[in-house]
Amino acid sequence: MSQYTGVAVSPGRVIGTIRSMAPPVAEPPVDETLPAGADPAAEAARIPAAAAAVQATLNRLAERASGEGRKILQATAQMAADPALSQTAHGFVVSGGKSPARAVWEAGDQVASMLEGLGGYMAERATDVRDVRARIVAELRGEQPPGIPETEEPFVLTAIDLAPADTATLDPSRVLALITSDGGPQSHTAILARQLGLPAIVAAKGIHQFPDGTEVFVDAGLGTITDEVTEEHHRFAEAWTELQNNPLTYEGGGGVLADGTRVQLLANIGSAADAEKAAAAHADGVGLFRTEFLFLDREDEPSIEEQTAAYAAAFAHFPGKKVVVRTIDAGADKPLPFLTDADEPNPALGVRAYRTSWEKPSVLSHQLDAIAAAAELSEARPWVMAPMIATAPETEDFVAQCRERGLEPAGIMVETPAAAITADRHLAACDFASIGTNDLTQYTMAADRQLGSLAHLNNPWQPAVLALVKATCEGARAAGGDPESFGESANKPVGVCGEAAGDPGLAVVLVGLGVNSLSMTPRSLPAVATVLSTVTLAQAKDLAAQAVAARTAEDASNAVRAGLPILGELGL
Repeated sequence: MSQYTGVAVSPGRVIGTIRSMAPPVAEPPVDETLPAGADPAAEAARIPAAAAAVQATLNRLAERASGEGRKILQATAQMAADPALSQTAHGFVVSGGKSPARAVWEAGDQVASMLEGLGGYMAERATDVRDVRARIVAELRGEQPPGIPETEEPFVLTAIDLAPADTATLDPSRVLALITSDGGPQSHTAILARQLGLPAIVAAKGIHQFPDGTEVFVDAGLGTITDEVTEEHHRFAEAWTELQNNPLTYEGGGGVLADGTRVQLLANIGSAADAEKAAAAHADGVGLFRTEFLFLDREDEPSIEEQTAAYAAAFAHFPGKKVVVRTIDAGADKPLPFLTDADEPNPALGVRAYRTSWEKPSVLSHQLDAIAAAAELSEARPWVMAPMIATAPETEDFVAQCRERGLEPAGIMVETPAAAITADRHLAACDFASIGTNDLTQYTMAADRQLGSLAHLNNPWQPAVLALVKATCEGARAAGGDPESFGESANKPVGVCGEAAGDPGLAVVLVGLGVNSLSMTPRSLPAVATVLSTVTLAQAKDLAAQAVAARTAEDASNAVRAGLPILGELGL
């Protein structure tokens, strides 16, 4: 028997046969040059033709995809059409005598290295460049590019990691589960798997020891894969299949615990289109409106009028309901030419989010003006919060700017350990807090969330992270003067809007720690509501105490799962 463990990013329990991604395109030899007598100009002309063929293929795939997958494929197709790579490779052939394949390989490295040097969001595009490079080389050689296997029977897909173009074409009717040896919980692979509801595990080192054709049981709630498939595993898999055939439903009204305690279940959105989907899923409101998506891929700041229209369009889907608006979270993995410094040596710890207002206050000021104007045009109840807050004076400054514009309630994101530990002082100055578990985990564990090699640390089940969630809730209660206040009636409510909120087991823990509202992708609402309905607040508090006291993240998860048999019954 063999068993491997990775980081669970999208729950589900399945039994299936492993099929591996096709191997990467082999690097052309360093000394591969043009054959004797070849016409350099003619050989170089093959490169843009191959790039055009790759672009056409990606565009065809995009037409068959939808949503985020289509956007990724379209963006990758545009990268294939970018003349920078072809022109650089052309020079290597004509001036350097390299073969077209070798020229493209080196040109791709050059462009990718340049993007990596820029850091942040641009550095992430380096992977896309290398994917396009491999596809062009395969086209030049007449080979099939690497990709998802084509088989009639459904299978468990294993890979080192998936390129955006591959991830975007995942078909849940054929792929039972996805397991990668690299990647992290915030990689595009993990994010898309969650959106598709596809069981997925990342950073599962050793997974490639299983040869193709091996039957395995995948528990994507625990993050384990084993080739010793038992009768119990079959029962778990059957429960998951039953859940897919008869999915859970959520009709709104919040998560109601077994004792009647009510917890708001909200949705994370980035646009009016997302808001429409969230409303259709009966979300009780919006717990995180990521406004930076309006700013990305732009050279200039959008006007107040443009921002107002975008915010009002999203608000329109939630009349009379709470919409928590996060002000621009630029920097780190989301650089903006007009606002952030691409040359920061460590952008995740640099001038990002609220901190950008220190030197360029007008961008935040204009955004708050636009949110206030949109609120006047809408019946929604906007709550506004600032990300990346660390000190009480920062909170006081942001709240003052909100109050000047009549934007209330005004709050903060708790993403730094500093804000969690001193939550009483922050909540004394603001109206609410929302915990971003993705960044709070990254900063607590000193582990870049973009690095697959640190994925085991970037786990919100880490007891240290849960202890900081508890500290935040206790600080809020102290600031509100009522240690027993809970739900929407809490004097100083605390929400969670990171990925942890959509994990049904972890949602119970968060409520037990004192969190008043949970915000997640709309797909997660039914499972979270169902699992919450099986516990009382007292039971949730007991499970939360066990998780905080656990020695490791794995111990914390195991203890809570043992106390929530509903997870196994649902195959989660």
